[in-house]
Amino acid sequence: MNKNNHFVITINRELGSGGRTVGRKLAELLGVKYYDKAIVQGLTEKYGLTAEQIEQLKAQEKSSWWGELQDRCKTLLSANRQEKPSTAAMFETERRILEGLAREESCVVAGRSGFLIFREHPNHLNVFIQASTEHRIERLIRKRGISYAAALDILDEVDEGREAYLKKYSDRSRYDTRNYDVVISMDHMTEDDAVAVIMEFVNRQE
Repeated sequence: MNKNNHFVITINRELGSGGRTVGRKLAELLGVKYYDKAIVQGLTEKYGLTAEQIEQLKAQEKSSWWGELQDRCKTLLSANRQEKPSTAAMFETERRILEGLAREESCVVAGRSGFLIFREHPNHLNVFIQASTEHRIERLIRKRGISYAAALDILDEVDEGREAYLKKYSDRSRYDTRNYDVVISMDHMTEDDAVAVIMEFVNRQE
């Protein structure tokens, strides 16, 4: 990836790894836009749902959240005399929103299966941020003020949901390191350390 040309950096991350913070700091350092909930906001505008509702569906409904989302949209779509969107159409909407953002300017995209969507982009970098279960639990406890058991339950639920979501639309696993150019473990590393690692890799590509 050449940072002097139009580029896209995708950050796929495990919950509790600090990957979202890494992505935001990386974007700030590069002077480009950072997107994660922007996709959710795009769906909100199209289907009249709140960001919180969509995030709850993703977290709670796991692999079936698209179906539940379509049910929530039924009234709005009927009022507009439109057909209820298919699962594939909904995924296509998300993909088009992402691609539209990336066409506008260089950016860092966190999550949303960005590594899959931008795999053919001529100037992209795919990063995976991971951490041990203990590291992730400790971070969730610190950030959310919850118990160890609650943090573990959240990790299990989110991990399962994100993996099911990706496999529903591809034959890939988010844990397959062949999806990424850079894989970073956050154990014994700060978010700034991770940004420095990514930037070192980026600078070598020029």
